Amino acid sequence: MMRVVKWFCGALMLVSGAGFAEQQNFEVWLNELKKEAIDKGISEQTFDTAFKDVKPIPRIIELDRKQPEFTLTLEQYVSRVVPKRRISLGKKRLEANRELLDQVAEKYGVQPRFLVAFWGIETDFGRLTGGYSVIAAITTLAYDGRRSAFFRRQLMDALQILEEGHVTSDKMTGSWAGAMGQAQFMPSTFRSYAVDFDGDNKIDLWGNKGDVFASAANYLSNVGWDNEQTWGREAKLPDGFDKSLLGLDIKKSLAEWDKLGVRRLSGKNLPERDLQASLVQPDKGKFVRSYLVYDNYRAIMHWNKSHKFAIAVGTLADSINR
Repeated sequence: MMRVVKWFCGALMLVSGAGFAEQQNFEVWLNELKKEAIDKGISEQTFDTAFKDVKPIPRIIELDRKQPEFTLTLEQYVSRVVPKRRISLGKKRLEANRELLDQVAEKYGVQPRFLVAFWGIETDFGRLTGGYSVIAAITTLAYDGRRSAFFRRQLMDALQILEEGHVTSDKMTGSWAGAMGQAQFMPSTFRSYAVDFDGDNKIDLWGNKGDVFASAANYLSNVGWDNEQTWGREAKLPDGFDKSLLGLDIKKSLAEWDKLGVRRLSGKNLPERDLQASLVQPDKGKFVRSYLVYDNYRAIMHWNKSHKFAIAVGTLADSINR
């Protein structure tokens, strides 16, 4: 159903076949937000600077309302997200930042190839970080009403980041949904996991690669990353395999999967390692790919709850490392 965004009497109106959804006047809403922010320790100066000339952005409402269903197959998705150009560039970025990445890996226990893979898939190695004002973007979504509670919390976290002096509001840019910097952290993720790796008393996810890599590694470390493991591998299933064994809720040792006839893609037996693994099939249908995945796969899923994203990260990391 088509929706058109209009402005009327200072309030954002969403017009649809179902009628009108009128919201509170933006200025009234903003004054209430300011009171809440000040009560939570945000200075009036920080708030006023952040919201200078900020208005809800109709384009963001359109993007939020019209997100297309994701219908790409796994093969299509991986081909798009992990093209040969990105693999080649990833190898170069890995070598160019080897010393820094090794320092981060030693401290947080996340292999450099995975940090480069996340970096590449999220922002094309820092090239595409988004051009929206984070404050304006999140304000639009908080004011909109559809997911206002979530984005209002994100807005308070964004204001706290400004209050702490990590970045100025004019340089706090990101995606239309408010994901920031080269790691594409939401403000709440920034406040929970972003780190000042170089000790300059600022966390800079826009221009400081040390902070970017360390923040990503700190996040992954906190959600269960194990640097003694990889993420998983594509596997070959025997004819008549019991599909009820698929899914992340079922874990078996590699030896147990081997006894059930699961093999490497080459047809060889699975590695003789003491690892727990799950079997997943991101696509549906008769001819689909199967993957044996380990706990690091689950950590990737914390970052983005998409099997296709997780497999793309693992695929890029493996390709970079070859």
